[in-house]
Amino acid sequence: MFESIPPNWRTLLTEPLADPRVLSLEEYVASERAEHEVYPATEHVFAALELTPYATVRAVILGQDPYHEAGQAQGLAFSVPPGVRPPPSLRNILAELEHDLGRPLPAGGSLVPWARHGVLLLNAVLTVRAGTADSHANRGWERLTGAIVQAVNAKAGPVVFLLWGARARAQGRSIDRHRHVVIESAHPSPRSASRGVDPFVGSAPFHRANEELARRGQPPVNWDLGAP
Repeated sequence: MFESIPPNWRTLLTEPLADPRVLSLEEYVASERAEHEVYPATEHVFAALELTPYATVRAVILGQDPYHEAGQAQGLAFSVPPGVRPPPSLRNILAELEHDLGRPLPAGGSLVPWARHGVLLLNAVLTVRAGTADSHANRGWERLTGAIVQAVNAKAGPVVFLLWGARARAQGRSIDRHRHVVIESAHPSPRSASRGVDPFVGSAPFHRANEELARRGQPPVNWDLGAP
């Protein structure tokens, strides 16, 4: 499974990939696939790293674990393949994008254009048993994905980190906020998107990200989902 990690990322992950807890993931996920449906398919587990090479990362969106319903997970946080109805959290993200930047909602929920524009769409856990959220949590994925976040943190910057919800915020505590831009809010899930002192709805994360980059003399992130 780890052989599919692109070389440009693998060279940065030597230490976590030698960790016995991470190494045991391959056997664990294989055993899960033998007994249950597991998402995403093996060839898509590291899609976020394949579509967004390390050198191109300009923003990071941290998710929790893959969608656990059939046909939804494609290895990118919050994204679904073309033709699949966006789940509730993604619908809130797309609505916020429309409200924030004044762009019409795309026909589908694929965030692949963002990944190709340098937005790393990374889940903390990269596999899940069908129908059971968080079923592959605390098995070693967090060690590997945490190392990926730290590899991005080591970039000269600035990189924009969009941290939505308590888990993403916890994963982002060690980000260097002098070099990078960190924008936090509640999770876009309907259960939390409009709640708390910093709700996701109305948080304008995409506009704020580009404003912060402009202040640092950097070009904006292309948030257009219609672009290839």
